[in-house]
Amino acid sequence: MTKQVGIAITFIFFLLLFTGVGIYSSTRKQSNTTDYLLASRNVNPWLTALSAMATGQSGLLFIGQVGFAYKIGISSLWLTIGWVIGDYLAWYFVFKRLRQVSEETASDTVSSFLSQNTQGSRLVAIISALITIAFLGSYAAAQLVAGSKAVNVVFGWNYHLGIIIGAAIVVIYCFSGGIRASIWTDAVQAIIMVISLVILLVVAVASCGGTGKLWQSLAAIDPDLIAWNSSQQPWGFLPFFIGWIVAGFGVVGQPHIMVRAMAIDSAEHINFARNLKTSLGILNSISATGIGLAARVLMPDLATSGDPELALPYLSLELLPVVLVGLILAGLFSATISTADSQILSCSAALTQDLFPGIAQSYKLAKVGTLTVTAIILAIALTGSNNVFSLVTFSWSALASGLGPLLILTVWQRSVNLLTAIAMMGIGITTALIWNLGFNLSSAIYEVLPGMAAGMAVYGFVQLFGNPKLSRSFLNGGKGKGIK
Repeated sequence: MTKQVGIAITFIFFLLLFTGVGIYSSTRKQSNTTDYLLASRNVNPWLTALSAMATGQSGLLFIGQVGFAYKIGISSLWLTIGWVIGDYLAWYFVFKRLRQVSEETASDTVSSFLSQNTQGSRLVAIISALITIAFLGSYAAAQLVAGSKAVNVVFGWNYHLGIIIGAAIVVIYCFSGGIRASIWTDAVQAIIMVISLVILLVVAVASCGGTGKLWQSLAAIDPDLIAWNSSQQPWGFLPFFIGWIVAGFGVVGQPHIMVRAMAIDSAEHINFARNLKTSLGILNSISATGIGLAARVLMPDLATSGDPELALPYLSLELLPVVLVGLILAGLFSATISTADSQILSCSAALTQDLFPGIAQSYKLAKVGTLTVTAIILAIALTGSNNVFSLVTFSWSALASGLGPLLILTVWQRSVNLLTAIAMMGIGITTALIWNLGFNLSSAIYEVLPGMAAGMAVYGFVQLFGNPKLSRSFLNGGKGKGIK
């Protein structure tokens, strides 16, 4: 009982810290929707990098990735390596242009940006906003579930109570400071995430007797745990790896992360933010994987009679003193909240700016939209699945497949007609759904690859066969003049 009190005190201290930072950020706010949604496009690159890292890694890191490493072993690192490569390429080729073009077109949301250079732009904005609310809302719900899992392990609270606490904290500071509050608190949470993961990794590996002993113990449990080419890759390594590279590149379809590129103070600072964010993200991912591997040795019973996704909180309770358990729990909760707040704000923006443009300039109604979206997401979290990894990866793939291809074309200012834009979004998502749920092939190739490829194929088909002059040029072996 005394231990729980100590953990609770530390945990509550960090929650108050997050909330306080978010509330304090409101002293810098301006009472208009552009400031509420984009912090007046004036965010420091350090804050952008820390916020993007915390937002992108989320509860998937502390809960899903640790559990994934626990189950399949060292080969889970290929997922991380592929993801990092794809994410880096997206930042390199897309983010700087997004910052420039979104300001030129005065686009405050991803959906409004997607409707640029598109005939029938109003309908494109509506459809992309609905996609954002549907899948990003489910994604946010998964974050609240991830946080509640940890609270349940440490304090024995009902899942629903942890979900409600997380939602309440998000509302308090998002309602007061908008995206600025989200970014500022993300930065604090990012630092706590890094520190807590590294501490637990060092203690866990030491408890296994060092890295050599850990490796030997994993081999004794199951040789596949130390095999780099896992049986979890049914079509072999290369398709699996390429699939996760594209999955990382799928960040281009994630409104809650792309909005950070739109909010940074200068396009010239994107490179610095990318490098800092990537470095910290790699450190976190390696730490999470190592923790999962150590947990497999120290807590083997989770594989048969427990939930591997709870390996991190169980391990922290077993190995760490009270204050550090509180820090670990705060780090985990930080990861979930830092993503949920961004997603709630992106859904709120889609609702108030894109679905109901008549209220787009109303600062008060933008804040009401945040409350409305939070209530919807809270309901999803309270009634939905408890499998964080599957919820997050599926929501990510649907957003990447539905919005990613169109965003790439818009960033590079390629005109897309209405029917093509709708077909790209619809076929992209449908392909990802069928690949995952119909064919059950996601373990071979993550569904972002076929989903985004299908969306781009629609555009390529229309460009090639929907334009008579271009079609004749193709049929004549490229001798005719193409259309610019």
